[in-house]
Amino acid sequence: MTATALPPLPPDVAELLRALDAPPRLVAHLALVHEVAEEITGFCAREGLVFDCEAVLYGAATHDIGKTVHPEELSAPGSRHEPAGHALLLAHGVPEHLARFARTHASWDGPGVTVESLLVSLADKAWKDKRVRDLEDLVVERLAAAGGRERWEAFLALDDLLTRIGEDAPRRLAVQAAHPVRTG
Repeated sequence: MTATALPPLPPDVAELLRALDAPPRLVAHLALVHEVAEEITGFCAREGLVFDCEAVLYGAATHDIGKTVHPEELSAPGSRHEPAGHALLLAHGVPEHLARFARTHASWDGPGVTVESLLVSLADKAWKDKRVRDLEDLVVERLAAAGGRERWEAFLALDDLLTRIGEDAPRRLAVQAAHPVRTG
């Protein structure tokens, strides 16, 4: 892969992003978070965690799609893209169980949060080597319970994974930065 080449997105997501004329930087971001989600889901599956892998990967590939409606949030903070992305996905026929990640990817501490939501949120942080202890602790609890392991063992395994992912963050950040914020 060249310095600015993007990892592949699911074909239906790539087509939707083309149809929406998504900014190149957004496409890059979604592809890079999806790439990290693939690493995280593979690890979690090997650790015995039961979850909907396809939902996590779809969520990682579409979580910020609302930034097609609010492109200013590509370069400045904001959360208007979250409900906008959810509505956009629903309007394009995406089922609720997949569209919800656009709305929930920034909140993992609410009641009834699913493991799939935790993993999408984790991928959205880990891609750029941002460590969020509260989020990681929730994932560790799920991993420990799933694998019948001590919490510290699950913590060490997840920490090793996130450290490895973080080591490649400069490359991912450079790839994203090489893509313009605006189309055209």
